[in-house]
Amino acid sequence: MKPDTAALLAHALTLPGASHDIKWGVDVVSVAGKMFCIVGEERVNYKVGDDDFLALTDLPGVRPAPYLARARWVRVDDCAALDMAALKDGIAQSWQLVVAKLPKRTQRELGAIA
Repeated sequence: MKPDTAALLAHALTLPGASHDIKWGVDVVSVAGKMFCIVGEERVNYKVGDDDFLALTDLPGVRPAPYLARARWVRVDDCAALDMAALKDGIAQSWQLVVAKLPKRTQRELGAIA
């Protein structure tokens, strides 16, 4: 089963500071100019933590994202192993990973730190 990309894109855009752009013919969602989610017609790509990368890419329908695997991005082509809640959590965690590398001032503006 293919992921509901419209719902995932809508979810990504609800995260604080999220902005939308079209790059390479697909929807790209960024925070402070840094990508955290890429949504195509039948797939979604997002950043994961180092510990989760190998576990997720062993699941059916999930593989390392082309060109972004070295930065620990995964590509979900099929929801056989991940339900919608898990995909939304993954996108939210991707946002957190990206925000954690932003300057402290930007993190405070986004409400990520007090």
